[in-house]
Amino acid sequence: MDTSPKDAAEAAGASGARRPRIRLLTRGAVKRLGVAGLLAFVVGAGSWWWMFRMPGRSFTGEAPPLTEQQIELRDRLRSDVERLASGVGVRSFMQPRRLGDSVAWLMDELKAMGYAEVAQVWVANSGDPEAGETPTPNLEVTLPGTERTPEVIVIGAHYDSYYLTPGADDNASGVAGVLELARRFAGSPRARTLRFVFFVNEEPPHFQKATMGSLVYAKRCRDRGDDITAAVVLESIGYFSDAPGSQPYPPGLGWFYPDRGNFVAFVGNLESRGLVHRVIGGFRSRATVASEGAAAPGFVPGVDWSDHWSFWQAGYEAIMVTCTATYRNPNYHKPTDTPGTLDYDRMARTVDALAGVIEDLAAGQ
Repeated sequence: MDTSPKDAAEAAGASGARRPRIRLLTRGAVKRLGVAGLLAFVVGAGSWWWMFRMPGRSFTGEAPPLTEQQIELRDRLRSDVERLASGVGVRSFMQPRRLGDSVAWLMDELKAMGYAEVAQVWVANSGDPEAGETPTPNLEVTLPGTERTPEVIVIGAHYDSYYLTPGADDNASGVAGVLELARRFAGSPRARTLRFVFFVNEEPPHFQKATMGSLVYAKRCRDRGDDITAAVVLESIGYFSDAPGSQPYPPGLGWFYPDRGNFVAFVGNLESRGLVHRVIGGFRSRATVASEGAAAPGFVPGVDWSDHWSFWQAGYEAIMVTCTATYRNPNYHKPTDTPGTLDYDRMARTVDALAGVIEDLAAGQ
């Protein structure tokens, strides 16, 4: 006898048959996801610890009044920034005469400190295309070491500016800082050799090209077999802000750092992690200005945006000391990057603490 669909359904129900259950995740899959999540957490925590955790504690609270020595330092820093950014003005590859004026002024300042010889390492500079090549030099003064002379500490900054900008923060501030450090150590040799270097052609179109002044310099050092144990590059150290939200970052890094642009940053690649730690640790033990640090892969935006990159290419450990430039300063690469926009009190606190850091490095610590 034929059975209707209805009768068949009732018969199936009477026999206790059940429709198959569909599981979205098996117990094994849940376990595997849990393990993967745990591994991701461990890797993330490990990466944070390795790249972003720094020794010591950043300065917090209200800074004490500047000391008499720091006030004098502040005034010299302001004078040097004004002399370069206002007195000379735009110092791009398009103005070779002004680059020449910068060189003449720097040489006079260094000689006045007692450095008898100012070495010049010439770098190709295109200048006016119709005028042909106009070479411009890196400048270097050396304070030979007393005990570990072959070991060299380089302290440097670029003196050129971006096209049509006076470059007070970028990078007359860094130049003023290196000048002050050269002044501080002049005539007082330490165990290791100190070199104070002023680079040309950091800005486009030379940036990270064969004509970049610091790259020419670093490669020359490597070819000679120079034992550079540390290179410290000062890049835009004058702009600070206490306003909430004044400090942006590359994607993802804002989780790890404050949102106020009131700190000095110490930046290196993974290979320079030890140097980053030594420098920021020494800085924090002395400074009355906030500080943050990172030892991150070079592909992270901003990590390699200055002359320290050149030393990495030559196999040397190098770091950048910076106020983060374009990530903080609204005047970056603009005609408004003028001396009046900088915080010279914080600059003085920064350079004063850096002098102690260089003291440590020069002693072999």
